[in-house]
Amino acid sequence: MVPSLLVAAAIRLVRAVWVFGWIFVSYMFQLGLQKVLGRKLMAARWKRVHAKNAKRLYRGFVRLRGVYIKLGQILSIMGTFLPRIFTRELEGLQDEVPPRPYSQIERAIRKSFGKGPDELFTSFSHEALAAASLGQVHRAKTTDGDEVAVKILYPNVEEIIRVDLRVLRWSLVVYSWFVPIRQIERVHEQLKDMLSRETDYENEAQCLERMAANFEGQPNIVFPKVFHRLSSRNVLTMTFMEGVKISHKNELAELGIRSEDVAEVLIKSFYQQLFLDRFFHADPHPGNFLVRPTANGFELVVLDFGAASEITDDLTEGLIEVLSGVMARDDDKVVSGIRRMGFVAQGGNSELLEQATRKYFEKLLDLDITDFGKISPDVAQQLIDPDTKKRELRALMKSVQYPLGWFFVERAVVIMFGLCAHLAPKMNTMRVGFPYAMQLIVDRNLRTKASASKHLAL
Repeated sequence: MVPSLLVAAAIRLVRAVWVFGWIFVSYMFQLGLQKVLGRKLMAARWKRVHAKNAKRLYRGFVRLRGVYIKLGQILSIMGTFLPRIFTRELEGLQDEVPPRPYSQIERAIRKSFGKGPDELFTSFSHEALAAASLGQVHRAKTTDGDEVAVKILYPNVEEIIRVDLRVLRWSLVVYSWFVPIRQIERVHEQLKDMLSRETDYENEAQCLERMAANFEGQPNIVFPKVFHRLSSRNVLTMTFMEGVKISHKNELAELGIRSEDVAEVLIKSFYQQLFLDRFFHADPHPGNFLVRPTANGFELVVLDFGAASEITDDLTEGLIEVLSGVMARDDDKVVSGIRRMGFVAQGGNSELLEQATRKYFEKLLDLDITDFGKISPDVAQQLIDPDTKKRELRALMKSVQYPLGWFFVERAVVIMFGLCAHLAPKMNTMRVGFPYAMQLIVDRNLRTKASASKHLAL
């Protein structure tokens, strides 16, 4: 690491430790007060402390940017680990940052290819199309006349990530003292894995082509083409794709495209990825989807495959059991699916976990939700069992572990369902997508058996 980068990393480390350190000291002080005053007197104070620390964390992430913006977005949708006030506060984070100067982008391209942008392309815009925490995109034209989007990784971003991940690992260790969820360190492991893949554009190119092959022949879904000659580990050149951002419902309506139809195509494609292909887009936020009109309706353009992930067979089969159980109102299947997915910790109180699951399931079936875009926190509150004592809750948390690979699935599911709720609030994503995916699986199995029978006959 060069001296200037070493100094920058050290400063970043100090700033991050300062943010997390203040929050840690705050909670240690409250725990000391609780021993003196008792739980009842501290109940209201804890709410104020959570709110204050949530604002501290938000402001700290905004100042640190980079990996912390990404972490904040992840935490904002993972209510499993943080008080609700934290997730509400972190929802304001956006993965949009001011673009880096063109001089840095030019140096990065020259480092990858030994040539500058003006030598590789007939034209290369100095203004960024989009900028995020890890890199930015510029529009260009190849020597063959193709309009392309060039994605460039920021210089030295891998070194900054290493520093950030060290601080996050320490923070999770401290957090585990207060929230005894088994194998919480997997959050760090999987965040590290995600970032290593998102900073490897050769991997992203492979993921793009793999997913495009999975949807080959489907007229409603299209993917950009990779220009391998103009791509490397730090630069990815793809077809420039035009279209309306998927979340802009008014613009879709002006084009005569129903947002409900777009949501149906989107959710069916996601269920296919999870249950049939077992390879899915793990970052399905609105900026990664465009919609463009065609003679027969519309096409959904899919972008950004850096976080694309495989899903394990146990998670897939367990999810199928859980969703089948919910649709058939069979709590035994739901419990079995949760076990199959790997949520039951070894040595934990599996009986208590099963009991809590069945109670939650009973309440879930009693809820009357007709507008999935307007689910308030009161709905979630109805699912909480008021009879669960804090001692039981702690034992319950010790009985739960974080399954390998669930980090990506949970993140993708929450973002995807939130986007679909925006596009089509009254659409039940489970009833639209799950039967479709199951039919695809049945059709594939029938084709496989027919092919095997034909081969044996020959």
